[in-house]
Amino acid sequence: MSVISRNRVRVSGVPDGRPIVFAHGFGCDQEMWRFVAPDFERDHRVVLFDHVGCGGSDLSAYDPDRYGSLRGYAEDVVEVCRELGLRDAVLVGHSVSSMIGVLAVRAAPELFGALVMIGPNPRYVDDGDYSGGFSRADIAGLLDSLDSNHLGWSEAMAPVIMGNPDRPELSAELTNSFCRTDPDIARRFARVTFLSDNRADLPAVAVPTLVLQCSDDAIAPEAVGRYVHAHVPDSSFIQLAATGHCPNLSAPEETVAAIRAWLPAPTRRA
Repeated sequence: MSVISRNRVRVSGVPDGRPIVFAHGFGCDQEMWRFVAPDFERDHRVVLFDHVGCGGSDLSAYDPDRYGSLRGYAEDVVEVCRELGLRDAVLVGHSVSSMIGVLAVRAAPELFGALVMIGPNPRYVDDGDYSGGFSRADIAGLLDSLDSNHLGWSEAMAPVIMGNPDRPELSAELTNSFCRTDPDIARRFARVTFLSDNRADLPAVAVPTLVLQCSDDAIAPEAVGRYVHAHVPDSSFIQLAATGHCPNLSAPEETVAAIRAWLPAPTRRA
């Protein structure tokens, strides 16, 4: 099976530009970057893909053992980058893909030159003095609801995640994206997402890193974003005016501007 077809990889932009790889969050696919990625096509080599089990990926490639932890998804990212021959790539991860990005950079540091984390949360469950935004009971209830009623869970959670009540069309899009995901795979991916603990991986990130934090984010509160910033050695923190958890949809211009302001000006490759 081809890595390119397995993850529905699409490459655009400037062939000799610095690579920038966009990784989507839980229940979504590469279409969530459609308002962000085009801006980078003018001076970067842009790579989009779907995690296995999402979007147009090859569902037959889904292996519960491989994808029983975020490391399986990180291995896929590394394989995609190696297949494309990328070097010094900027990896932009949204939500759970922020931690997938952390693991990918740790596994193959020779491939990546920078990491952007949008709404990262290394541990959703509160733990002692650490506040991840959810109690154990919260997460148990969330997962039980997803198990019992995938459609109902999608309709209830999308507005919470999106966080823009005055723009119901955004919540509707996220609901539809959740509903396009295979329910069995979604249940497994949800457990991997919400029960993982990647706090110990943060200090080992050895590339310049940008933490983009939304305002009023119910999924990744500001305290969590600041925790990530404090524990990733060479990191910068930018607070966005955008509310909710999906600024790639709700505030793409601000998201693009923040990434561009942080990244060095791109140069063409020989």
